[in-house]
Parts: sequence; structure tokens; C-alpha cells
Amino acid sequence: MVNLDLGAEEEFSGFRELVRSHSRTLSAQLQAYQTKMFPPHARKTIRNFAPAEAEKLFDFAEGYLRTIVSEMEKDESLNFKVASGPGNRRTYSVSDLAKIRQYMDAGSRPAGRYLPHRRQNEDLQVLAVMNFKGGSGKTTTATHLSQYLALRGYRVLAIDLDPQASMSALFGSQPELDVGPNDTIYGAIRYDEDRRPIQDIVRATYIPDLHLIPGNLELMEFEHTTPMALAKRESRDKLFFARVSDAINDIRDSYDVVVIDCPPQLGYLTLSALTAATSVLITVHPQMLDVLSMNQFLAMTSDLMDTIAAAGADDRQNWMRYLITRFEPSDGPQHQMVAFLRSLFGSHVMVNSMVKSTAISDAGLTNQTLFEVDRNQFTRATYDRALESMNSVNAEIEGLIKRTWGRT
Repeated sequence: MVNLDLGAEEEFSGFRELVRSHSRTLSAQLQAYQTKMFPPHARKTIRNFAPAEAEKLFDFAEGYLRTIVSEMEKDESLNFKVASGPGNRRTYSVSDLAKIRQYMDAGSRPAGRYLPHRRQNEDLQVLAVMNFKGGSGKTTTATHLSQYLALRGYRVLAIDLDPQASMSALFGSQPELDVGPNDTIYGAIRYDEDRRPIQDIVRATYIPDLHLIPGNLELMEFEHTTPMALAKRESRDKLFFARVSDAINDIRDSYDVVVIDCPPQLGYLTLSALTAATSVLITVHPQMLDVLSMNQFLAMTSDLMDTIAAAGADDRQNWMRYLITRFEPSDGPQHQMVAFLRSLFGSHVMVNSMVKSTAISDAGLTNQTLFEVDRNQFTRATYDRALESMNSVNAEIEGLIKRTWGRT
């Protein structure tokens, strides 16, 4: 037993007051910064895309997009006109891209080539992005993947399950200002009479067919209330691990893919996400300390999944992959670590890696993604290298989703 004298108690009291003071100061400054960057009346938007970028999103041959747009502009019934940028060069908004997809899909045979929504016999894909250690690029990966899939024509729901709510901030929903009580998925999975339909929580974003369920510190309530619910569980209550899955099932017909940004710890929220997931993406920074941490994460996950499987949870994951993030191609030890992981896990390590880039980190300073930030803020080589890496990773994941559906 440790004896605390009066002096020690005063020291602890001073520490608590210091933490409280720093929390209030930092919160006030962050709110002031966010208000400056995004005034209350402002709404986050996404930049227009250059022709070459748009063509890649459609898999068009160079110049074909121009032909399609000219055809659409000549059709007066469509009332379609693309804006022009510097040098009278066309630029495409996300709204333009959505209209072009609809136009192209209406004339394609078979239908669904340009609007690749899942078909009647294809299951909703729920992808959990996770890691035990912060700083692995988990939120960056989940957010860019959500945007990429939506820009490719899929109907996407992004769920921020992390109480730190970094994904929400990247989507322009500030957790302290814009996300109120019961506005997170906790509102749809809580155990009391205040539970609300998940449909009421989903928010539209500035990208068509990309919706968001934001997060904030309220999510921690699920970690606190679940042990009490387990202790006095009634037969009508769903076990904790099924609640996220059941909530998603209520809106499954509206989406093709759900992307869940999991918390960086193995709690009830993460286990609920794993139970809901049809696929798992584990981000890993290729350094020894991170790999050691991942080893602990895998051991704990397998043990806990055994426990909830014994309680009735289904194992329905179609695939699991390790994604190498913040990879520096010129770093010899990182190359060795990647080779080590590939030798152990083979094809479970993704072919493409997410490179470390100032374009990604600098965009994050203003709560933006590579699809949103003005590429003129960087040298062309820096931005293009980062976007190419990001798109290669996302295209590989898209391929895994299609393969699960049985598509070529």
C-alpha cells in the first residue's frame, strides 16, 4: 500500500488542475483556429478536377472525356455545362463527375459499368481499418479510401468510431462544435431509451453518394456502459458485439461499401466493428516498435475474437490485409522490415504501399485530403507522387472488393 501525505495530495491536485487548465486553453485555441480556417457559415468543399485526373477516375482513354462532355453539352435536355479554368481549360466538379457517370451508365451495356453499385446477389462490404498503435496512418487511409470509392461511383458510408474523431474533422465536422449528443453511432447502439434510428444520424457530405456518421468523445460512453449492460443483461438486449452490425443492417440497402475508422485500442467499439466487418485492413508503419506493437495487437485480437465467437459472434471476414503506411522508399531498414513482413504473411501484405509524403501531412494541417487540397501548394512531383501512391493502394482495395463480389 502506498501512503500519500498531504504534500503528495497537493501535488496531485495541482497536476489535475494543470491538466484541466491546459485542456481548456488548448480547446479554446483549437476552436479559434477552426473558426478562422472554417468560419461558422462556411461549408467544406472539394476542389475541381483537371481533365487528366477525371479521366483516371473513369478509366477513360486520354481525350475521350472531352468527347463525352461535348456530346452532353449539345443535348439541351441535360442542361449540362462544364466550367473552364485558366487558359480556357475545363475543370470538373464532383457534381459534374456524378452527372457524367449517370449519363455514361445509362448508355452502357451492361449497365453498372460506370455506376458500379452492388447487385442483388452481392453483399454489403464493411471494411474495418484498424491498428493498436496511433500514428500508423489509419484515419488517413480510411478517409482517402472513402472518398476514392465515392469518386469511382460507389455508394459509401464512412463511420468514425474513434473518439478522437480525426476522420470527422477531415470531413469538416468538428467534434466539439458540429457533433452534438447522440449524433455519433453511439446514439444508435446505446442500451437505454435514448437510442435513435441510425438513419437519423447519417450525414451527407460534399461528395455525392458519400455519407458520414461522425464521432466525438461521446463514443467512450459505449466503453463505460457496456460492462454494466453485460452485468444486468436482459434477454431482449443484443450483446454488445452485435450492435454495430445490427445498426448497419438497418441501412444496408442504401450503400455498397461501409468504411469504419476504428479506435487505436482493443475495446468494445473495436470488437463491435470487427464483428460487423466483412474485411479488415491493418495499417502498419514498417519500423520495429510498430511491428512489436502489432504483434501484441494480433495476439489480443485473436484471444478476444475467440471469446465473442463462443458467445455467438460470426466470423464473416472475406479477407484481411496489412497495408504498409508512411513508407520511405529510400530507407533501407524500412525495406528490410517490409521484406520481413512479406516473408511471413505473403499475399496478406498489400502489393502497394502508402508512401510518406509532405503533401499528405501538409494537407492534414488544414483538415484536407489529397482530393481536396490545391495541388499548386506543392511541387508537381511531390503531389503527383503522393496521389499516385494513394490511388494505387485504393485501386488494389477496390479490386479486392470486386473479387469478393465475384466480378472480374
